[in-house]
Amino acid sequence: MVFLGGSRFAEAAGRAGVRFAALPAEADWDDRDLDASFPGRAELPPGPERIAFDVKHVFLDPVPHQYRALLGLLAEFPADAVVADAFVQGALPLALARPRAERPALLGVGITPAMLPSADTAPFGLALPPLPGEEGRIRNRTLQEEMDRRGEPLQRYAEKAFAEAGVRLPAGPRGLAQVTVPDVYLQLTVPGFEYPRSDAPASYRLIGALPGNVGEEQPLPEWWAEATGGERPVVVVTQGTLANDDLGELVAPTVRALAERDVLVVAATARPDGPQALAELLGGRLPGNVRAVGYVPFDRLLPHTDVLVSNGGYGGVQTALRYGVPLVVAGASEDKPEVAARVQWAGVGLDLRTGRPAPEAVGRAVEQVLAEGGFRERARALGAELAQYRPFDTIAELVESL
Repeated sequence: MVFLGGSRFAEAAGRAGVRFAALPAEADWDDRDLDASFPGRAELPPGPERIAFDVKHVFLDPVPHQYRALLGLLAEFPADAVVADAFVQGALPLALARPRAERPALLGVGITPAMLPSADTAPFGLALPPLPGEEGRIRNRTLQEEMDRRGEPLQRYAEKAFAEAGVRLPAGPRGLAQVTVPDVYLQLTVPGFEYPRSDAPASYRLIGALPGNVGEEQPLPEWWAEATGGERPVVVVTQGTLANDDLGELVAPTVRALAERDVLVVAATARPDGPQALAELLGGRLPGNVRAVGYVPFDRLLPHTDVLVSNGGYGGVQTALRYGVPLVVAGASEDKPEVAARVQWAGVGLDLRTGRPAPEAVGRAVEQVLAEGGFRERARALGAELAQYRPFDTIAELVESL
């Protein structure tokens, strides 16, 4: 087994006992700090402009370089199968350039909410839940036509990137080729957390969510017994590991909203300087019911959590649901609005429809989720559904069969 990826993953591959091969410099960027890797990105506000920038420069510009690296690796390591993150689009030319008998099987893996266009869903990026019946299909078709029209410049850009790799990108809405070109496309979720699509291709499969970083050795904070003792509700707030530069977006408003309530607030900042940065945002000290931490073992904290306030990271939200924890979600960047919309659609929490909510809005939402047992009940049901899936086993079985 060989892992082909960015140089930042070399150490992790070594720990896993997997041979590592680095992408060329033109395709080797650090996903933890895209603004540093792509000058000009930071000046663009979250929304259509930044999404267009990312599609062009983060995902399409590397396509020919990724593909050449993959071909070079396969020349000396003739693999039976290639398992590729759906956003590593440089793997798609492998299936576009050669018939199946002359190449390894290609398995795509969806690590964000499904982008597959459908008559049953609004286009990805609008964060609109399904609308049933003919009314919904008309809405979806109209919106898709408008998105296709507005997306023509991006489509031409994509066609040029794939032409540089020596292949022709199939026609169709953005997101379609990611799913239809691989021999199998594996979406990392379960039916209860993804919109149904009556027209999905046979290659599209929902295989469950990957587990979190279970078992990672992290020291427990001194207040751990307080968080696990069950004396008062525990509310955990986090902005994840990527979009946490500005803790004033969600962590600080949540702390302000809950400072006078009879709950224990755990602010998981996912950065070593996070507790200090949060205290500075709050005027120098934390409220008495708040415990701030850089890193915390979520697999041990979530079973004791009553509500998770999140900015909508796909993996983190599904990890919470694995433990039956309902959510309040406020996210505006990347795929986060789509994740938040699915949280509300699935009945497992509330979508605040902003990335920077007012403290009052957070407080009302947390109070509602705590008070209404249906959110917890539905989250537990979705947790039971997630527990039925074994995604690693499914991937292994598919590789064997293909």
